[in-house]
Amino acid sequence: MSLPITQEKTLHDAWDYKARPAQRCKSGGWASAAMILGLLFSSSLLSVEGCERLTTLGIAVNLVTYLTDTMHLGNATSATTVTNFLGTSFMLCLLGGFVADTILGRYLTIGIFATVQATLGVTILTISTVIPSLRPPKCRRDSNAICTPASGIQLIVLHLALYLTALGTGGLKSSVSGFGSDQFDDTDPEERSRMTNFFNWFFLFINIVSLVSVTNHHFGLVVFLSGTRRYRFKKLVGSPLTQIVAVFVAAWKKRHLELPSDSSLLFEIDDAAEGLNKKKKKQNLPHSKEFRFLDRAAIKNPFGPEPNQWNLATLTDVEEVKLVLRMLPIWATTIIFWTVYAQMTTFSVYPRYKDNAGKGFSNRKAYKKMYYFPLTPRLQRLYASEVTSKDMRWHVE
Repeated sequence: MSLPITQEKTLHDAWDYKARPAQRCKSGGWASAAMILGLLFSSSLLSVEGCERLTTLGIAVNLVTYLTDTMHLGNATSATTVTNFLGTSFMLCLLGGFVADTILGRYLTIGIFATVQATLGVTILTISTVIPSLRPPKCRRDSNAICTPASGIQLIVLHLALYLTALGTGGLKSSVSGFGSDQFDDTDPEERSRMTNFFNWFFLFINIVSLVSVTNHHFGLVVFLSGTRRYRFKKLVGSPLTQIVAVFVAAWKKRHLELPSDSSLLFEIDDAAEGLNKKKKKQNLPHSKEFRFLDRAAIKNPFGPEPNQWNLATLTDVEEVKLVLRMLPIWATTIIFWTVYAQMTTFSVYPRYKDNAGKGFSNRKAYKKMYYFPLTPRLQRLYASEVTSKDMRWHVE
């Protein structure tokens, strides 16, 4: 007869907001994750992730029209501004992830970057659209008058607002999903299953809120901060970017050393010195023959300086960097797709006006059409499977 499995009351790798060991029954779980997603609130009371999604996409899909009709810029210039704004938003996710993993932690990163986006970026953007001196004079394009484009100061204010918003987006996108997964204990089977459900709801949620055009970003930040007492906080483990750079640096420092013929001679986790093995132990990866020059990072040099992160890496760390390099060709194949996809927020949204009974430019009526949105078949598919149907009933069970 097997003994019943009991769960520990506290978690050994998570803490509450007062730096005390987090209690399983009083922290984390769906109550905390829902405040990150906004699932406990109505569609008009979205939390920080929904507001970030709505803010970024709401600006992107309307920016071309605003730049051409209000700021009197050319189509090509307007499209370039939009793609630069979106590209910067995604590239700054690298910065946000690095800051969250090595300096601030995910909670503070979300709070600070959300404040930057809501208080600085969106506020300055709103001011630039309200104050007449920050916009060029109105111009009717159906007349023979020459429209005056936006001045340098007006564009500086606009770009300042856009890139502050992009900075906030970079910090939020890189931390929200990870902080949501921190609310579940991956060593507990039940909570691990809930973590899987969280990611399913996470991506469903951010795509649904993308259809909504307005939101209150400041309220979303308040909703997120209101869950501070229930959140679980985990120790900083360092950024993967640091590991990648450290492997290349260590391999370059030992570029003159000869590679050993036997991979067992390379430095591995089991052989790690006490000072290098303070982080969470990883699963050993087998040695591969690609990118052999990186193996020098794992060569133990008895005549070299004292081992540290920047002159000695484990074989597993080297193999993880090799995995990233092997994925680069796959990433490169998506460039063409995203180039085409970018047209959805640039040239495809510009001809979105039609004349109102032929009354001219000033009487144009805005319109958008969604020809096909197959939501019902996808929901039916989720409920039809025995596995996914259980996940769809998380709020009841």
